[in-house]
Amino acid sequence: MSQQRLQLTWYNKDMALIPTEDGRYGYSWVDPSDPRYCETRVLELDEYVTGEQTPRQEGVTYSERADLEPQGDNLMVLGESGDVLEALTRTPELAERYVGKVKLVYIDPPFNTEKAFPSYEDNLEHSIWLTMMRDRLLNLKKLMSDDATIWVHIDDVEVHRIRMLMDEVFGAGQFLSEIAWEKTFKPRNDKKEREGFSSRHDMILVYAKSNLVQWNRLPRTVAMDSAYKNPDNDPLGPWTSAPATANKGDGAGGMCYAIQSPLTGKMLRPPRGGHWRFGQSDMLAWLNEWAPCRLENLHDEEWRADNEGVPVSKVKRDVPAIVLDCTTEEAKGFARARLASGSWPRLYLTSTGGFRSKSYLATKPGRVPEDWWPYLEVGSNDEAKSEIKALFSNEKPFDTPKPERLLERIIHIATNPGDIVLDCFAGSGTTAAVAQKMGRRWVTCELLESTFSKFVRPRLEKVINDEDPGGVTSGRPERVAAEGVELPDGVSPYDAARFTSVLSRLVADDPGLKNDETIKLLKRMTKTRKLKGTVNWRGGGGFQVAHLAAACFDYDAELDRVVLTEAATGELLVRSVAANLGFTMLPDGERGAFDARRGKTLLRVHEGVVDEALVDDLVAQLSEGESLVIAATGVADGARERLRRARRGSQIVHVPDGIFSYSKGVGL
Repeated sequence: MSQQRLQLTWYNKDMALIPTEDGRYGYSWVDPSDPRYCETRVLELDEYVTGEQTPRQEGVTYSERADLEPQGDNLMVLGESGDVLEALTRTPELAERYVGKVKLVYIDPPFNTEKAFPSYEDNLEHSIWLTMMRDRLLNLKKLMSDDATIWVHIDDVEVHRIRMLMDEVFGAGQFLSEIAWEKTFKPRNDKKEREGFSSRHDMILVYAKSNLVQWNRLPRTVAMDSAYKNPDNDPLGPWTSAPATANKGDGAGGMCYAIQSPLTGKMLRPPRGGHWRFGQSDMLAWLNEWAPCRLENLHDEEWRADNEGVPVSKVKRDVPAIVLDCTTEEAKGFARARLASGSWPRLYLTSTGGFRSKSYLATKPGRVPEDWWPYLEVGSNDEAKSEIKALFSNEKPFDTPKPERLLERIIHIATNPGDIVLDCFAGSGTTAAVAQKMGRRWVTCELLESTFSKFVRPRLEKVINDEDPGGVTSGRPERVAAEGVELPDGVSPYDAARFTSVLSRLVADDPGLKNDETIKLLKRMTKTRKLKGTVNWRGGGGFQVAHLAAACFDYDAELDRVVLTEAATGELLVRSVAANLGFTMLPDGERGAFDARRGKTLLRVHEGVVDEALVDDLVAQLSEGESLVIAATGVADGARERLRRARRGSQIVHVPDGIFSYSKGVGL
């Protein structure tokens, strides 16, 4: 009996959707072979917009990111996301640039919350929403590189359904995380939300295309590094104390042995079940820096067997101990002198005569991303609204925009400079703006012309012209402990700052408490300061503006056949036919008698009737080994046979019937 795979099913899952009206979220069900669904619509390239990088200025602190080469290979498209993604995956010129090349997909699709927002409709029925998302996810997967990830921003209405859908598209084993983002810090008490709960967070589902994904860790914080000091002026830099032993014993190995302390002369051994963290040769070298030491076999196999929890027969024989090679008093003198000299070895002596090891800050990796992202770290909806208001003071901001710090973290984790970031629901343009500021290439599209013209394009123009000082253009000043202040373990500078602020408010109306020495001491103990912010972005780069061309193919229900639209003429018809037949357009200077090429086959798109004379003329211009496809709106008798005989493998395709031959069987 074969195993059945768990799948999500929904109404009309086997059907397809087409937009009911350009420029709005609204869809109609059609057969998957309907030309209105199958047609590859081409992109019309508009102007290319460029900006200049601002030179460095004296007195300003810049980050390494500020010196990244601004990217110019970016694409901004006005058009419906499904059609745009199909253009990217099916049009040969675009597919060559983008299929298998996108490193990060971040999408913030309509949440399907049954609310009508000013900038887009967000009230799609579940089955329509799922079909819409499935089709886009399938195309996005084609665009992703093998080491790419996709991040889907969603709320609790569709999260369970979209997760099952992504399991189906990417595989359940490719799920990486469900991140909770604290989108607001203000509970909503002004109105009743679903079942009386105030929503504080969104979810971001993260999936990988394959097992080749490699993360970038998050930068370490000042609070994380505050535990590292350099009391002995070690040339390797700040360090913190770590155990000299490890918990897990090495069984029959030789990492469990006695060491004689230079300060006390006592024989020190690892705890039961443990062993020394470093190899014996390293331990001997470091101990010789404290006092003369040597190896000596104590024949303590029974103790080591008991400590390691193995039979004596399995314990490694003749493992020597490290003992003093001088008297205990002499060793004490050597050890005290070494303590006073500074720059102690990695294995250092404690005041009680035990051992600890140094753990160096320089060897520590960045932070592993967690699945809880508080607003203090990555911003909130309110922060995002402030960013948009600063850019567009006369425009009403989106209800739920995403802050630049949120996208900064995602892009940092999932990509490196020069990688391609794709967002097919541009909204206010945050993804593209942050990608540009971080030296990544990007592709984005937006359905609504009003949103595209009022927000997306102007925002990106401000970014490349260095006219957007907000968001992640400058790094946020980090808070650290004030000079001479050492915060207790587990207390971050931000914790201390909040404590001081709350304490000041509590005693503000009590002169006695304000002057109380204990209160003053607490404030001194938790005093912090802000470091100067750094500039991360200086403008520059550029982007190609494009729009989705009009459809060329339609279905006439009365005729029950595929027809050409009014727009299907001239250069648009040529490019549309080429894209739908999989031909790459020839450069303008090479067009001549032919319009496009696919390997050794050339394409000629002809508005009108192709006859034998035109066949002869075109065949005469072919090189040896080349074949020909003529796509024409009319075909004269004898033309097809003439071409087949003149050049093997060539054919005439009627437009539109030869491109899409579709019928419901209901024609009159």
